[in-house]
Amino acid sequence: MGVLSKIATNNRHGEDSPYFEGWKAFDRNPFHLTQNPQGVIQMGLAENQLCFDLIEDWIRKNPYASICTAEGVGEFKDIANFQDYHGLPEFRQAVANFMGRVRGGRVTFDPDRIVMGGGATGANEQIIFCLADPGDAFLVPTPYYPAFDRDLGWRTGVEIVPVHCDSSNKFRITRAALEEAYEKAREANINVKGLIITNPSNPLGITLDRDTLKSLVSFINEKNIHLVCDEIYAATLFCSPKFISIAEVIQEMDCNHDLIHIVYSLSKDMGLPGFRVGIVYSYNDEVVSCGRKMSSFGLVSSHTQFFLASMLSDDEFVETFLAESSKRLAKRYHIFTKRLEQVGINCLKGNAGLFLWMDLRHLLPQKTLEAEMKLWHTIVNNVKLNVSPGSSFRCQEPGWFRVCFANMDDETVDIALKRIEAFVRQGKEGGENTATRKHWQPNLRLSLKSRKCDQGVLSPHMMSPHSPMPKSPLVLART
Repeated sequence: MGVLSKIATNNRHGEDSPYFEGWKAFDRNPFHLTQNPQGVIQMGLAENQLCFDLIEDWIRKNPYASICTAEGVGEFKDIANFQDYHGLPEFRQAVANFMGRVRGGRVTFDPDRIVMGGGATGANEQIIFCLADPGDAFLVPTPYYPAFDRDLGWRTGVEIVPVHCDSSNKFRITRAALEEAYEKAREANINVKGLIITNPSNPLGITLDRDTLKSLVSFINEKNIHLVCDEIYAATLFCSPKFISIAEVIQEMDCNHDLIHIVYSLSKDMGLPGFRVGIVYSYNDEVVSCGRKMSSFGLVSSHTQFFLASMLSDDEFVETFLAESSKRLAKRYHIFTKRLEQVGINCLKGNAGLFLWMDLRHLLPQKTLEAEMKLWHTIVNNVKLNVSPGSSFRCQEPGWFRVCFANMDDETVDIALKRIEAFVRQGKEGGENTATRKHWQPNLRLSLKSRKCDQGVLSPHMMSPHSPMPKSPLVLART
């Protein structure tokens, strides 16, 4: 008899997947501009580190927003004492207002429907616990965020039924694909409880258009199943078309609102994953009530609530932050895509998110999963870049990779791109197949003699972020 539970020991966490293998390779040998310039560069972390300076500047100007400053310590006693799981009223109001703002003011949100979770990871699990029983299933269009297998099913016992999308229509979700996945599940006696989408998409970096969203709502309404919309990247846009929330779409349709639920977070749009702010927003009263009780296991700390209520209520700051974030993301996206194009690498045209969906199909000797994995191992182990293979996102077309571009400074970006450029060019010059080349070495001579090493700026965490526990990258809840 085992000493641990079946929940603790089942393999739904995904620890052995290529997605997390890349994290382990980085943690064993993390890149640092001066201390370890030949280390692995972390390009598997969807973090927005481009606007920390704006938040730091706001903090300096608003010391009262924290109970840990001389200006704010007067609130310490009240905030440090027990807070119920409804959350601070000012926090829920600020989050509701912020959610409306990042959706262009075209929809409003009720603060009484704001339910807290431990980051989007906790929020996603929370909504699944509310909607499904062990053995039930949710349809999820591919490619999808690899840790969904963990977030949605590890502890809940709920299954994922992939809805396969492909590059022939730029991975758009079609009604035909939904119907096929739904019918196959029913034929296998699987009880389908709902459909889960990410909009904007992780890993595609695109937004869903209004017609697609209406089609999804019609589908779930006809089947009488739930629709969970993960909108964690709602404000992480850098070019047109604009983001359209499911909250906006259902205002225009005759549908059962009790079937509609939104998961949100401040991890991406505000670049605050460490704050663990996850939100469930449901139009179903019973789900709100049940979810609120469940939130006892994943509350946002009252200190964090207090701080964010103040910051998100500063309309001028929020407006400036969102505009500047979009501008900086657009610049970084442009740099990446142009440099990749120069060596013959194309990406799916994106308008949102913190990553590129990079097409390396032309580098595969055969269009197989095995060939993709060989190429990926070469990139991670020899080129020293932790990118994520498409198969870990359940993509059925070998050769696609997700590359994160907003979690590093400009110098690290340049080095990463030089490694990619050298890798591709050496393959062309040598007439070798890049997917099977085992002894590639970056032929880069980087002069850092004139650079002053400021440890406060050049720490490995700042320059190329990794998990808080180097031996366990899997504790990162939302990557």
